[in-house]
Amino acid sequence: MTLKTLLVASCYLLLIACGGGIVETRDSAPIYSPDVSSIPNAVPRDEPKSKYGNPAHYEVFGKRYYTLNSSKGYREKGIASWYGKKFHGRRTSSGETYDMHAMTAAHTTLPLPTYVEVTNLANGKKIIVKVNDRGPFHDNRLIDLSYTAAKKLGIISKGTGMVEVRAITKNAHYTTASVPVTNVTNSGYVGLYLQVGAFSTSTLAQQLKEKLQRQIGDTILIVPLKKPEGNLYRVRVGPLSNVEYGDSLAKQLVGLGFYDAHIVVD
Repeated sequence: MTLKTLLVASCYLLLIACGGGIVETRDSAPIYSPDVSSIPNAVPRDEPKSKYGNPAHYEVFGKRYYTLNSSKGYREKGIASWYGKKFHGRRTSSGETYDMHAMTAAHTTLPLPTYVEVTNLANGKKIIVKVNDRGPFHDNRLIDLSYTAAKKLGIISKGTGMVEVRAITKNAHYTTASVPVTNVTNSGYVGLYLQVGAFSTSTLAQQLKEKLQRQIGDTILIVPLKKPEGNLYRVRVGPLSNVEYGDSLAKQLVGLGFYDAHIVVD
């Protein structure tokens, strides 16, 4: 079996865990729910890139993903999901064995391995995990956390959570103590939106807004973004009540001919 075949097979297995959208293959938590408070964060260290998990690009169900050469400066907000018992003990895309009790995660494009700090934007909890797997391949998901990592972050009950993911290095000197997992008041407002398009002119953005308003009854916004090369006008639906509604609305918009809609956290 070729490396590409192995990778795609591994990615397929992760797909059914990360999305939770296929009823007969839903993942689950362990029968006995352990106390994760004493499990430390992953400790960043220098490691060579995985021989198996870093092809220049790979495809899963017709969608191509491009692996980043470096994680330096990576920082992004999005939706986190988790995977657990169903994949415990199986081979990850990096060649390591998946352990749902370890502080690990899956990401579609970050180099394997990469260490990241994940912040739950709803409660301020922070964790550090080692990215050693590929996924999630469900639309509108940014990172797939191990069961323990998700429990420490506080997203197990809902299944998903709004997070910020930031790559860190060994030189950052992060420790368990410096990344608290207790509740922290989050004073900044965090919203969930469905971004349908982004344009260099407000005229084009307004045209898309008017077109959307004829199709759906949700609030539609034009959100400008100042950039050195010129303003960007983003057309967004929201704020949305929850991730599930965002998924449903994205599917509805595809049926109406809007193929680029994706959930953003801002």
